Amino acid sequence: MARRCQLTGKKANNGYALSHSHRRTKRLQQANLQTKRLWWAEGNRFVKLKISTKALKTIEVKGLAAMAKEAGLNLNHF
Repeated sequence: MARRCQLTGKKANNGYALSHSHRRTKRLQQANLQTKRLWWAEGNRFVKLKISTKALKTIEVKGLAAMAKEAGLNLNHF
């Protein structure tokens, strides 16, 4: 599976590694992804998702069902 948040779609960002002498080399800034088992109350079970830490904080506020609906995810497949 790709390194992409399943709820927000966050992925790697292109950037530069900058040395002390100011030489620039290309690098990837990866999203902070975590594999989590989250309780889905509507389905009365746990779902395992690969999500960013930002999405995890947003789930605490909005709820898992609302976030999945926004992302167009069907949680029955996870």
